[in-house]
Amino acid sequence: MGTIRSMLDDAARRFIEEQHMFFVASAPLDANGHVNLSPKGLDTFRILGPTTVAYVDFNGSGVETIAHLKENGRIVLTFCAFQGPPNIFRLYGHGRVVEPHAAEFAALAANFPACESVRSIIVVELTRVTDSCGYGVPLLKYEGERQQLGAWARKQGPEGLRDYRQRKNRRSIDSLPGISE
Repeated sequence: MGTIRSMLDDAARRFIEEQHMFFVASAPLDANGHVNLSPKGLDTFRILGPTTVAYVDFNGSGVETIAHLKENGRIVLTFCAFQGPPNIFRLYGHGRVVEPHAAEFAALAANFPACESVRSIIVVELTRVTDSCGYGVPLLKYEGERQQLGAWARKQGPEGLRDYRQRKNRRSIDSLPGISE
């Protein structure tokens, strides 16, 4: 059976740092609203402390996680072993959105490689960390990172990215407020 932790211990840290992708889930308060689940990859996740993690949030066609966090802060991040021994870690917590115009953005961004397509950094204060067996997760071979996001962002340029966020990221699919720039 799984273990429940109040913070990231060495075993959790080692496992998480070995994974090439993770999933982020959030939901609005409205029972009729849409639950969101997003896969994340690239070099975007950092453990900032035993109860604090952060990830880079890139420009995207939706803004659900940002909208949900601004409304209620609830979030869970899931890491699965697709190679090696089976295991799953879930990080439950309260998240907040740090947009590029925020005072703390530069200090947080220093933890990550520079990227043109960053629209925010999501910081999560963990309230519960669990692991479970992962026996049902398939074995998959990691082949590398996709290059399309960076190429797309460079093609858009700073003005094009700003216009894209204005068109696509002002409101969630449930009409909740998204990015504020």
